[in-house]
Amino acid sequence: MDTGLKRKLKTGLVLAFIAGLLVLFARPDYRQGEPSIRGRTAKDFPLTLDGKPARLSDLRGKVVLLNFWATWCPPCVDEAPALIALQRRIAPQGGTILGVNLDDDQNAYESFLKTYGIDFPTYRDPSKHIALDYGTTMYPETYVIDRTGHLDRKIVGPQDWTSRAMLSYLDSVLSKN
Repeated sequence: MDTGLKRKLKTGLVLAFIAGLLVLFARPDYRQGEPSIRGRTAKDFPLTLDGKPARLSDLRGKVVLLNFWATWCPPCVDEAPALIALQRRIAPQGGTILGVNLDDDQNAYESFLKTYGIDFPTYRDPSKHIALDYGTTMYPETYVIDRTGHLDRKIVGPQDWTSRAMLSYLDSVLSKN
C-alpha cells in the first residue's frame, strides 16, 4: 500500500471518529455540560394527594424536594430513612418532600410506604411521564423547587439528606421568601 493511500485512510478514520464524537455529544440524552436548570419554572403536573386531585403548583409557597424513586431501586431504599428525617425537619419551615414513585406494581408501592413508614406526600406514576418530562434518567433523582415554583437545583443519585452540607444548603433555600 502506498503512503498516500495510508495517509488518506488514516485521515478518513480520524474524521469519522471526530464525527462520531460530535453526534454522541449532540444527542439529547448526553447530559454532561447541560446548562443549569436554576431559575426555570418547575413543570407543573396533575397528581393525587391524600385521595384528592392536586397539582404541583398547589404547593407554591413551599420549598419542594421533588424526589423520583422506585421500590426496586436499592439507592432509593437506602435514602428513605434520611428523607423521612428531612421531611420532619423542613415541614415546620415551610418545606416538603414530594415523592414520585415509578413502580408498575401498586402492591409493591403500598407495601414500601407501610414498611418504611413514609410520611411525606407521595404519588405513584407508573406511566413515568412526569419523570420523562423532567428529563430524569437515574433514580433516585431530586429537584429542589423554591417557594416561587422555580427550580433551584437538580440532584442526581442518593444523598445523605441529613449531612451538614445538605442541611446548610436547604436552610438557605428555606430562608428565602
